[in-house]
Amino acid sequence: QVQLVESGGGLVQPGGSLKLACAASGTIFSIEVMGWYRQAPGKQRELVAAITRGGSTNYADPVKGRFTISRDNAKNTVYLQMNMLKPEDTAVYYCKAGIYPTITYYNDYWGQGTQVTVSS
Repeated sequence: QVQLVESGGGLVQPGGSLKLACAASGTIFSIEVMGWYRQAPGKQRELVAAITRGGSTNYADPVKGRFTISRDNAKNTVYLQMNMLKPEDTAVYYCKAGIYPTITYYNDYWGQGTQVTVSS
């Protein structure tokens, strides 16, 4: 059984920073793409950033230059460093990972979400 557990959300003022972490645990053969999504009230869930096992990254336009995604393959953990936060970044942030629990089985797994609120 695979679990993703996020941490690091909270309340921050505009212009501030937060760092999210998502750790995968359980029976894991390998982890391919890891990413962060967010969902604001009344809006659809959207991709924020993603990173491959080899370190290639992809960012949504609204966060380019402000957010940085990274991962520690040895710890099965992905991070999202968020700088220069804006009120429009307020959302529940979800971690997603494409995981092979075994060599022959692949599935996408989601974390439970962590609230990020940017407000003065």
